[in-house]
Parts: sequence; structure tokens; C-alpha cells
Amino acid sequence: MSYAVDPERRRFFGAAAMTLAATQLDVSSLVEAQSGTAQGSKPPATKAGTSNSFAPLRQVDAGVLNVAYAEAGPVDGPAVLLLHGWPYDIYSFVDVTPLLASAGYRVIVPYARGYGPTRFLSSTTVRNGEQAALAHDVLDLMDALKIQKPILAGYDWGGRSADIVAALWPERCKGLVSVSGYLIGSQEAGKVPLAPKAEYQWWYQYYFATDRGRAGYDEYRHDFAKLIWQLASPNWNFDEATFERSAAALDNPDHVDIVIHNYRWRLGAPGEARYEDLEKRLAAAPNITVPTITLEGDANGAPHPEPASYAKKFSGKYTHRTINGGVGHNLPQEAPQAFAQAIMDVARF
Repeated sequence: MSYAVDPERRRFFGAAAMTLAATQLDVSSLVEAQSGTAQGSKPPATKAGTSNSFAPLRQVDAGVLNVAYAEAGPVDGPAVLLLHGWPYDIYSFVDVTPLLASAGYRVIVPYARGYGPTRFLSSTTVRNGEQAALAHDVLDLMDALKIQKPILAGYDWGGRSADIVAALWPERCKGLVSVSGYLIGSQEAGKVPLAPKAEYQWWYQYYFATDRGRAGYDEYRHDFAKLIWQLASPNWNFDEATFERSAAALDNPDHVDIVIHNYRWRLGAPGEARYEDLEKRLAAAPNITVPTITLEGDANGAPHPEPASYAKKFSGKYTHRTINGGVGHNLPQEAPQAFAQAIMDVARF
């Protein structure tokens, strides 16, 4: 299934008159989700770019973290958690959030560990970036906010965390929207060599495995992030203000430790004993049984699997959508209406 997105709408520094109302996606129906019903018939047009922002951030102690998060929409609405990736932040969802909030959803957009104002509660906690740790942070946040069964939606690191929660705790997930599909990995899988062209796409992972790579990322993290944005979304003409607004989240004092460990763990670096059992379960590549929509941009320049390779990992109600129009890796920010529509549609499954 393919959806078209006008490339001109993705020029976030373009004329203010260009709005998401121009999208060709049908957003005529609202959905039932969790125990509540989202109200209304059509989300209003939302201007793209730096004109949108979030209300003042909230903070809550959750697990090993004090999590900073944005919230919008009615507190008693059906809950949606939006999970960002690397090297991005919550502003990937700055245009998705008002679409969902206006439709009656309670929208929670947290900064992951190592990003923005989120902080570890203890200086002695291991600065761990392994997949199970990041996913468990999501579960801890749900518990702290007393959210029992939200829709989870994300991309990149956030898509992986959403996949993991859906796979291991399906009773806590109403539905799933995952960019690039099934992203659960394992250290064993990381040992398998890829064809040279595929290995080349992972150049930064091997760079991070060196002391020089760690020092380089620490010193040039903004320049590094901008390069990744450009490579991963070659047709996304983001402006400097859009980039810098998100790049500020990378100045978190734990950011480099988390990122370096995330990629080194994939190549065999030790994790934490508390997550060993979870990682064993994830290494078995469990199926995801909750209702799911996977998305892929037609111009994603980041490493990603082909949809056919993971379709059978989703054993519940499932569909895949390719978003056309030069959409890259940061799909929620590049095609917010398509992302929001997927969330509203999966809630009806």
C-alpha cells in the first residue's frame, strides 16, 4: 500500500500558507482507542516547520530516570506514546501531536535517556544504551503516568522500543505504528556479516566502536547529527532553525555515553545483568501480536529492512504503507499527516 506526499509540503522553511490540509490522505474518520473514544471527524490542518511547538515540558520519576516529556490533548483521552530516534528528539512529532490532540487523544512525547532534559536519578546508574534498557524505560514511564494500554508509535530507536514493548508485553499495548517495521535485534544477529554495500551504510557504528569515534562524536555531535539527517533523508530540505531546535537535545550530559554504548552493544559490548533475561527473549525474535501498521518512506537513506522481510513477524492484524514523495528516515516530521493517520487507523483495527 502506497501513500503520496507532495514533496513541496516537506520544505519546512517554505511559505507559511502551505499547510497539511493539502495532503491527499483521507483523515475523515476518527477512532475508538482504549476505553475512550476520540472525538471529531477530521484533524485540522497543521502548519509544518518551526512555527509549531510544545507546551512547557513536564517531568516525572520513572524507573531509573527523571523523564522530561511533552503532553497534549485531554487527560482522559485514549493515550498515545510517540518515541523518537537518534539523532533526533521529540520535535520529530511537533506536527503529529496537534493532529492527534485535536482528535481527542492524550499524547505523550518523552525524551529518551540521554536526550534533552531527561536525567538519570543516580550518578551511579550505568549509562546503558542497549535495546532492552530503552524499551524498559517506556514501560516505566507508562507505569509512572498510570497509562495501562496506549498506542505506541515510533521510528529508529523509538520504533525499536515500541516493537519490544509490543512483543514482550502485548497486554500493555493497544496498537503499534513502527517506521521500518520489525527492528528488534540481538548481539548474535550483529555478528553476521553483510554484503559490502550494506556494511558501508553502517559506517558510523564501526566508527563509534573506536576511541577516536567516541571522541569525534563528543566533539562534533551537532555536525555529526546534521550529516546523519542529510544522509538519512536526502530529499528533506530542513532549515537551520529546525535542525538546531532538535540538536540542542544532544547536549544532554549522558548523550554520548548512551549513543556509544547503544552501537557498541550491538557489536558485543556487555550490557547490564538486569536486562539479560529480556535480551534472551528478544534474541528469539518474538512475533508481535498486537494490531500494527508499519511505515516506510520511499526515500529513506538510512539502513532499513525491506517490508517483505519482516511482514510475517506481525501475526495480528497488520498492514504496511509506503509513504511516497521523497520521504526519508524521519518520517513523522517529514510526513506528519501520514504518521498521524496511521495511529488513528491502527486504533480501529
